[in-house]
Amino acid sequence: MDFSFTEEQNMIRDSLSRLIKDQYDWETRNKVLASESGWRPEMWAQFAELGILMAPFSEEDGGLGGNAVDVMVVMEEFGKGLVVEPYVPSVVLGGGFLKHAGSTAQKENFLAPMMGGEVVLAFAYAEPTSRFNLNDVTTTARANGSNYVLNGQKSVVLGAPWATHLIVSARTSGDRFDDSGISLFIVPKDAAGISTRDYPTMDGYRASEVYFENVEVSGDDMIGAEGSALPLIEKVCDEGIAAISAEACGAMEIANADTLDYARQRKQFNVPIASFQVLQHRMVDMFIEQQQSMSMTYQVTLRLEEDEATRKKAASATKVQIGNSGRFIGQAATQIHGGMGVTDELRLGHYFKRLTLIDTQFGNVDYHLRRYANLAEGVVKAAAE
Repeated sequence: MDFSFTEEQNMIRDSLSRLIKDQYDWETRNKVLASESGWRPEMWAQFAELGILMAPFSEEDGGLGGNAVDVMVVMEEFGKGLVVEPYVPSVVLGGGFLKHAGSTAQKENFLAPMMGGEVVLAFAYAEPTSRFNLNDVTTTARANGSNYVLNGQKSVVLGAPWATHLIVSARTSGDRFDDSGISLFIVPKDAAGISTRDYPTMDGYRASEVYFENVEVSGDDMIGAEGSALPLIEKVCDEGIAAISAEACGAMEIANADTLDYARQRKQFNVPIASFQVLQHRMVDMFIEQQQSMSMTYQVTLRLEEDEATRKKAASATKVQIGNSGRFIGQAATQIHGGMGVTDELRLGHYFKRLTLIDTQFGNVDYHLRRYANLAEGVVKAAAE
């Protein structure tokens, strides 16, 4: 299997690395997080100019003809810089829904402007009591002639404070936990009946609680067929898992590098603590965890287009590796730094926070261990039959 990157992917990596190094330094990022908006629209426009927002879309859709590997390249660099702009909510998730199931009109009206940076999307799917279950949907969409009326609440909608449009999962039929009966709608965030409560997350990003009260949308705003959106949601969320796994690998790399650099400078008993064998062993373990995470990220990225069971198992296995490795590296790095490791002044603490939140996105370690076990059990039963 060829793991080498194309010339275009290397160019994207190099351009993005330089941009983040020059314009996303630590002091600038802290100022952005402390601002009222919490992001830089001008930086989003630069990403659009570089083609970063177009990278994973086909030439037929107006993109650069890339794929999930291009997303992996981008997200690894974003992880190194802790970039807060909503690439996963808008490009990976929002763009993913439109790429896989959007109508020609929807692609023209939303996907093309999204790639240009004018439209920003956010995926509203989690609810106050749904945990990580994608089929637990109580938000309703009742037919009203050729239109639908949305009512309900969505929680922790990442990127929603910056979004122009929301992609909303809502139940058009069935009961709360039914796999069937779930539909997707693309809705302007300023539509009548939508209200939001915006807030910063622990890792410095922004999210919203979104409330729908008799929000009327056209039937033309439905993505895909009515009542059959769950397989599409699962596919796009697995693509999201691959993306944030690459981001985590970038963050782990910086955490490891900062820890090694600190250990070489910090002296105890008049010698650098990097000379202590027990710390050397710990830092080697940190490096191994990061490399294993990168290998698993390659695996899930290359298996996103395979059959459903293979894709899901790869996504869950990767998410378990990322969650465990992120926790190990974050804790070990913090311990080696001593009390400084948890201060806001030291950037390591921010990387640890981001790795911690990545573990909770799209399901934590425990959730994906169960998911993987259930998938494996299903394969065994199918083989026995």
